Amino acid sequence: MKFGVGQPVRRHEDLRLITGRGRYTDDVVLPRMTQAFVLRSPVAHAHIKRIDASAARRMPGVLFVGTGEDVRADGLGDVPCTVPLMSRDGKPRHDTPRPVLALGKVRHVGQPVALVVAESLAAARDAAEAIEIEYETLPAVTDAKDATGAGAPQLFDDIPGNIVFDWDNDTGDAKATDAAFAKAARVVTLDLVNNRVVVNSMEPRNAIADYDPASGRSTLYTATQGAHFVRDPLAELVLKLPKDKLRLITPNVGGGFGMKAFVYPEHALVVWAIRKIARPVKWQEDRSEGFVSDNQGRDHATRAELALDRKGRFLGLRVSILANIGAYLSPFGCFVPTRSTDLVSGLYAIGAIHINVKACAPTPCRSAPIAAPGGPRPPICSSAWSTPRRASSARAPTPSAASISCRRRRCPTRRRQNSCSIPASSKR
Repeated sequence: MKFGVGQPVRRHEDLRLITGRGRYTDDVVLPRMTQAFVLRSPVAHAHIKRIDASAARRMPGVLFVGTGEDVRADGLGDVPCTVPLMSRDGKPRHDTPRPVLALGKVRHVGQPVALVVAESLAAARDAAEAIEIEYETLPAVTDAKDATGAGAPQLFDDIPGNIVFDWDNDTGDAKATDAAFAKAARVVTLDLVNNRVVVNSMEPRNAIADYDPASGRSTLYTATQGAHFVRDPLAELVLKLPKDKLRLITPNVGGGFGMKAFVYPEHALVVWAIRKIARPVKWQEDRSEGFVSDNQGRDHATRAELALDRKGRFLGLRVSILANIGAYLSPFGCFVPTRSTDLVSGLYAIGAIHINVKACAPTPCRSAPIAAPGGPRPPICSSAWSTPRRASSARAPTPSAASISCRRRRCPTRRRQNSCSIPASSKR
């Protein structure tokens, strides 16, 4: 049978990759290619009082030095968050404008401040060290709870309390949930910390750009998880180019896990630079840069309260989440802490559910969808609720039924039959 359910799919790329014949972005070599280095902020939160790149521009082998003021003069756009969201008060979420090179202020360690393009990477690094930057250091805060406390440092003047959005899940019912808790015989509470993670992929991020003056089209080679998903917002929203004037090529990719799925400042910077020097420009991240500049994941603090009757049946569920989205909203930054909560009930029958998510902007790097984004939280919660000895009660002892019996009692009485079934094993 062709394309049958459960049919094994043969892989054809493995031999080439495991024998060293793969072609990654770093393997791309173009004639007269130059090297780029991104100078990053060494501080988490500061006003930029002065940048003097005159000495760097005079150094041997240096072809171009760009700063935030140059980016603004050329009309480049910010790296956008493309997901709209309405807060519980009916107002749109706050925006966190993220320039490709810092303008006036830095908000996390590793934020790009200047771009240097030179004949060699060593020359670019030397020139970056010659750039004089005067920072006025400001108080920084990395923890979400601290960032929302009284007197916490403000990253954006127009975002009070650093709360970027305050959202209620639109599939829930707050009044019905309050009523369920009012008549509950027992209430159990779970506090869950989903810690921040970095990807640390085998292949660090990269970008190589080339320009064809005859057609006016730029070509960008970069490791992505979907060329058009990156190309379209990069061209239209950041570079202000028609989509047909930017071609994006993704060779083999050495791990992505969600981190390489979105637009980054470096994508825009190399395309911007090739139009300045009329030569190809290559930027290759090193491991240290990745830890302070790649999109990170998770960093959510969750409190879940479960209302039960005397027989241990679930009457209501109330969930409050504080999400640390980092200094700037990533392109999908508001999606993970919100829509992932649609799964929080798991397979259990619950009478009423209410979920609130607050997202704050402290000074770590951005948080974005990384490796099953939001996925671990719902099953951990539902597993803990359905195993009485794991949960602690705020108002009465937890049910004494055995774990398996307790779980069966809390499952829906009618189980839906799947329209198709996938065999547990198949011949290969």
